Amino acid sequence: MPSRILCLFLCAAGLVIAAPPAVRAQDAADGAADVAEPVETSHAITLDDGTTLAYTARAGFLPLRDESGELLARVFHVAYTLEGADDPASRPVTFVFNGGPGSSSVWLHLGAAGPMRVAMTDEGEAPTPPGRLIVNEGTWLAATDLVFIDPVGTGYSRPAEGHEQSEFSGLENDARSVAEFIRLWTTRHGRWASPKFLAGESYGTTRAAALARRLQSAHNLYLNGVVLISSILDFGTARFDTGNDLPYALFLPTYTATAWTHGRLPEDLQSGPLEAALAESRAFALGDYWLALARGASLTAADRARVARRLARLTGLDAEYIEQANLRVSIGRFTKQLRRDERRTVGRLDSRFLGIDRDAAGESFEYDPSLAAISGAYAAALNEYVRRALGFESDLPYEILTGRVRPWPWGRDSDQGYVNVAEDLRAAMTRNPHMRVHIASGYYDLATPFFATEYTVDHLGLEPELRGNISMSYYESGHMMYIHEPSLRQLRRRVERFIAGAVAAGSPVESIP
Repeated sequence: MPSRILCLFLCAAGLVIAAPPAVRAQDAADGAADVAEPVETSHAITLDDGTTLAYTARAGFLPLRDESGELLARVFHVAYTLEGADDPASRPVTFVFNGGPGSSSVWLHLGAAGPMRVAMTDEGEAPTPPGRLIVNEGTWLAATDLVFIDPVGTGYSRPAEGHEQSEFSGLENDARSVAEFIRLWTTRHGRWASPKFLAGESYGTTRAAALARRLQSAHNLYLNGVVLISSILDFGTARFDTGNDLPYALFLPTYTATAWTHGRLPEDLQSGPLEAALAESRAFALGDYWLALARGASLTAADRARVARRLARLTGLDAEYIEQANLRVSIGRFTKQLRRDERRTVGRLDSRFLGIDRDAAGESFEYDPSLAAISGAYAAALNEYVRRALGFESDLPYEILTGRVRPWPWGRDSDQGYVNVAEDLRAAMTRNPHMRVHIASGYYDLATPFFATEYTVDHLGLEPELRGNISMSYYESGHMMYIHEPSLRQLRRRVERFIAGAVAAGSPVESIP
């Protein structure tokens, strides 16, 4: 390791007092970056409760090789380790990644868990460009060291010369390479004695479930816990395909939450708390609505009209429109239709956001306004941060959310039409009954809806004594719930309690309100 560079101190307002000299990492294509050690810098932040966290950051590549020594890929990562720990070797460490597929870890890194975050407005939107960083009051660093991983093809991570992206894309290849990174990082940094956790968001939760099983089977690396943020394990719950009626029922409560936050529900639901509207929507979704979908053409005209009226009540849409859609309103249609009368669309990742399309009569929105609102801020902040604060440079483009990983082979030969890693999670929990899982969901997330997650958990097939190893929390925000500051702070408290409970040997699982 290079000598430690005292580089950056931050006050509670997030001001840079001193910055490190830049240490250049050669482009991955020139073959030199695989031998360069990550850049090491020292930092401190002060949280608004007066707590000061001093930590070391290491940013750079970790080379993946086969057993013959051939270089396969370089994986960019940023690791944060708290200074002053009594026993660093036994301190918890969490490996963090996002999803996509094709997403870097920037969202959880600079939005939720890292020591710095992108500044957002009070409404949870990015401020005027460019994005800027402030101290993250929601950082998980007090509870766990953090390693943010950019899987091959994302961020600065690339295949080595002579190797193709296809070797690292797809469920099995992705899990294999990320598991090897975790094994190698754990070995090089002497962390086999540490309690180990995974944290993934979106498709990163799919990766996390597959990894939990692979780390056990391939490396005998057993986890203490897994944090799933905006989870999707069974893709059959979210694919609006002909013949697959399940998503129509499972998305309904999120449609209800969205209509509630936009003031589109009838007065008796609109004037009450969100939870009351959701309780009615949940019951109807897997009750009369599910039975109506199952009946198909045998549904009588009177029952069809009754179901349409109930759906109109719970979605804010017109009953006639719902009947024309055969009682099946896909996500694309809902995001376009809810506020079509105002020539506005609602977001997919976060349905609180509004967009404006050129064609108000279109079938679906032209872009996701909730992604557009934050992408530029995160990209600007990341590119500035890694150079000025972390001292890492590369001329490679940092792939925030890329198509570089395409085509992405979905699933396994054993999958029956849809990717489903719920069985991986069940198997990992059964073989390691000490492993706990916490699932965080946003009410306004139309990408990975919370009710679909509940359905998946209810169908894991866990034995009764293991069901208590799973806890869940909910947020009045979207897919990236941490862009909403109250949700960011709630998520931190819940993650800290989850990690503490998972580390405490033999302690009972606490409810996480």
